[in-house]
Amino acid sequence: MRKKPICSFISRIFISSCLLMASLAVGAQSVEKKIVELENKTIPFFNGLAVSADLVGVAQMAFGDYGQYEAGLRVNLKNKYFPVFELGYGKADGEDVATKLTYKTKAPYGRLGLDFNLMKNRRDVNRIYGGFRYAYTNYKFDVFSPGVTDPVWGEKAEFKAQDVACNYHWVEFVFGVDAKIWGPVRLGWTARYKRRIAHNDGTVGNTWYVPGYGIEGNARLGGTFNVIFEL
Repeated sequence: MRKKPICSFISRIFISSCLLMASLAVGAQSVEKKIVELENKTIPFFNGLAVSADLVGVAQMAFGDYGQYEAGLRVNLKNKYFPVFELGYGKADGEDVATKLTYKTKAPYGRLGLDFNLMKNRRDVNRIYGGFRYAYTNYKFDVFSPGVTDPVWGEKAEFKAQDVACNYHWVEFVFGVDAKIWGPVRLGWTARYKRRIAHNDGTVGNTWYVPGYGIEGNARLGGTFNVIFEL
């Protein structure tokens, strides 16, 4: 006859213990959240500069027909906002194997934008970023084709154009991470979605490669792998 009250008593103790543990866990999370918010508020407004160099473009130059040299300057504001300026020099010297059409260009380009630290604890030495860029380049290209031989007359008509003036405006949406390696040295990567917003291809049709943008098109994906020195 006493088994039922005992079972009920044990059940109540178990439920109360679970509720107490849940309450303590929620309280610990709340305290931790307040500590993080308090630490974030004590971060100085200006928190240093960082310079970076991209290795992906260098590898493209070494092993392909096009690529770029690129460096960046990033300002750290409150470990949350990171105004960014990127400057590069893009180059292409390619030939289509089938048509023997050659294309050459080289020009500087620039990007200006803002990254946001997505980490809750902004004092963490590692960071996750989301951001955007506006980019622009003004360039010239040379294109040459040996032409096609007329099957009837046997004549060959060449096509050649030099110093064709062009410009390109585009935006980039950026997601990236970087991690502290040692002292001021950090490594990071970004994935980028690029979208053309305005362009002038000159007078002889579409260009093949755009410095800083890559192979021409309305949109394309890209990325960087950066060596970073934080000052």
